[in-house]
Amino acid sequence: MIETISNTDELRGDLAAKGLKPTYQRIMILDYLNKHKSKHLTVERIYEALAKKMPMLSLTTVYNTLNSFLKAGLVSAITITGTEVRYDLTSTPHHHFLCRQCGQIIDVDVRCPIANRKNINGCKIEEVHGYFKGLCKECAKKQRKQ
Repeated sequence: MIETISNTDELRGDLAAKGLKPTYQRIMILDYLNKHKSKHLTVERIYEALAKKMPMLSLTTVYNTLNSFLKAGLVSAITITGTEVRYDLTSTPHHHFLCRQCGQIIDVDVRCPIANRKNINGCKIEEVHGYFKGLCKECAKKQRKQ
């Protein structure tokens, strides 16, 4: 049985406000992203989690849904690792930190003077990405103890 979705009406409204039909699959995927905001999830991870509850869900549906969310501005795509795309529900410009040891991606609140600009030298800005890479607090602590 599918767990109860929190704020179903709000999720429907978010989808409709972006011009997306609030299908069951879209609501479930958006709900999952909402419940795991800080995780920066891959398509595969979302699929694996939801397929247990929705056996008729396909990997293609998750890809297509995330692409429609991306086009509508509901999510942003992060390619900080260079090998996979992660999805972030926070679509306003912000930076990320990648721990090279454990692979965790963390939102970083850094004031970037360019992040909210619409253009630079006459060039239209469509996306802003700021990435930091190193060791997270936990991995740095473990490394110091060794």
